[in-house]
Amino acid sequence: MAPPLCRLYLITPPRLDDLAAFGRTLAHALDAGDVAALQIRLKDAPDEVVAAAVDALAPIAAGRGVAVILNDRPDLAARLGCDGVHIGQDDAPLAEARRIVGPDRMIGVTCHDSLHLAMEAAEGGADYVAFGAFFATTTKDAPTRAEPELLTGWQEAMVIPCVAIGGITVPTARELAAAGADFLAVSAGVWSYGDGPAAAVAAFNAEIAKGVAERA
Repeated sequence: MAPPLCRLYLITPPRLDDLAAFGRTLAHALDAGDVAALQIRLKDAPDEVVAAAVDALAPIAAGRGVAVILNDRPDLAARLGCDGVHIGQDDAPLAEARRIVGPDRMIGVTCHDSLHLAMEAAEGGADYVAFGAFFATTTKDAPTRAEPELLTGWQEAMVIPCVAIGGITVPTARELAAAGADFLAVSAGVWSYGDGPAAAVAAFNAEIAKGVAERA
């Protein structure tokens, strides 16, 4: 069976003070519907904190067929056995990240609202590009605002998958899935969902399916 045309890509909360409790929450969320990847994103945390998070969460994700992506740190991604790394424009250059993680791990690149940056990343060997922010977000400072048409244009012209990120919630997921996103990257929209993260994953999947069905 072919994989879905658009899938959910979870990003951890910016702090994980109780790894055991979050691990249980994560397991319930992943069991509630289709999730392609989990990005462990702990900005400015010490290496040992990041390592502890990977040790605790990676088995939960891997056991459910969910790829584990580490934010910012290709060196730690390689050392800790993650499936890939996500880098921003101010992180390690793509070529350097590829040298560190090797040919078999995924590399995703933040490209803000820029087709030019995305095409450079694709030509440089990125496995996916991320556009955003599409909506206001409290999870991180978003220097740019992207429009859904960017996803449509990318989908029509390029083969490399695109990720939509930034303030995405259940009510806005359908629009971005319809516009052509291959993945919707969500953090607070799942972890802070009123009915709980498991309900959020189910709701996101329902809205994603509606959006994909609307693609021209």
